[in-house]
Amino acid sequence: MTRLAKLSNKRLKQVLGMLMKAVICRSFAPVEELEIGAFDAPEPGAGDVLVEVHAAGVNFPDGLMVQGKYQTKPDVPFVPGSELAGVVKAVGEGVSGFAPGDRVAAFSGRGGFAELAAVPAAQVFALPDKAEMTAASGMLITHGTSYHALKDRAGLKPGETLLVLGAAGGVGLAAVELGALMGARVIAAASTPEKLALAREYGAAETINYAEEDVRARLKELTGGKGVDVVYDPVGGDMAVPCIKALAWGGRYLVVGFAAGDIPQIPANLLLLKSASALGVLWGNSLRADPGPQGANIGQLLEWLGEGRIRPSIDAVFPLEQAVEAINHVMERRARGKVILAVRPEGENA
Repeated sequence: MTRLAKLSNKRLKQVLGMLMKAVICRSFAPVEELEIGAFDAPEPGAGDVLVEVHAAGVNFPDGLMVQGKYQTKPDVPFVPGSELAGVVKAVGEGVSGFAPGDRVAAFSGRGGFAELAAVPAAQVFALPDKAEMTAASGMLITHGTSYHALKDRAGLKPGETLLVLGAAGGVGLAAVELGALMGARVIAAASTPEKLALAREYGAAETINYAEEDVRARLKELTGGKGVDVVYDPVGGDMAVPCIKALAWGGRYLVVGFAAGDIPQIPANLLLLKSASALGVLWGNSLRADPGPQGANIGQLLEWLGEGRIRPSIDAVFPLEQAVEAINHVMERRARGKVILAVRPEGENA
């Protein structure tokens, strides 16, 4: 069987080799220099799934990547966009379990801000019937990161106390929601009353306004001096050390990201004194290195989404043509929850 026969889509020849509408990064530069235009449509290689993109989540690393500030630097030109939801258009050689017409969510790494994306099959996940695409398109990275962090890295147990920094951002709000679902007492920390109110809606038992309050003193008060069992930190900067000092005996500090811009220097003696641990969390690499368990995690999250047990907060939905505005909305920390690019309305096929 030839590869084109395996793809078995009558319109495939009309798609492959043609141009598609996409967000294009032609050189590492400020976000404002991104283009919206025609780009070569991808062809699914062996092991790939070609997805007709309906919606794509916008994430902080997307903005870093187009500026050349992310850990990995793709060759230019490229299409940014690290997660998406849509419909399978075709599958490459060696792919089983997916067929044209299937509704899926996918972690693309890049390439998601376009009408079509080719994604390794191990990074594509079937959507339950009741799971809505817009919500699914913006939860793989946030909820995948947070569930991996809390379940796999921290081993969060029911009854433990979880502190979430940046609690109204994408990954932070997901950590609040999942921590509460996993039975933890969640303390949410953010910079405005509005953000803290949102965190309470998603399960936070207590809140701290770190723009106005002394975080360490407030944590001591809230925990009766015991400290918190787990700190979920996507912020970094000056927040890290006070929160490590507020860990309980055997506490775990999760290094999730550095939205503040500065990478904190962690004094090792603080970990020693509390018999504590600092644990790195990089979900995308974990998915590639250990696809079985991480795929099972995503399956659980999508099942919860379909059942309504988790409900990703969507702050704003922008059309693809407004990708610059959408990315800046995230980079400038104006988002309360998730930002989505609408590439194609659900139910509308190319």
